[in-house]
Amino acid sequence: MPRARPRAYLIFTGSGPILALSSYPKLTDERLIEKLHYKGIDKFMAYQVDLDVVEKRYPNAFEATLADLQDVQDFRVLDFNGHQIMANFSLDELGDPIKFGA
Repeated sequence: MPRARPRAYLIFTGSGPILALSSYPKLTDERLIEKLHYKGIDKFMAYQVDLDVVEKRYPNAFEATLADLQDVQDFRVLDFNGHQIMANFSLDELGDPIKFGA
């Protein structure tokens, strides 16, 4: 059975935005939340972004990151440069936020 395509998220954390790919079924999956917690991210606001758009804006990094997620259920950061992320995405492109944490 083929795996579902990963999802791309623009995540706003206390230290700035990150762009990530995830093969978990949802961003609030307990296993993913535990990984984020381990990295010091206890609360965030995130937006799912179109995977095809991410691929066009990050062609080289996208392919390598996607290959890394091929056979595992995990989470990989594609970009952690806040200036670059904000230059690559318009706030108008973002839909409803996913909020986590108190």
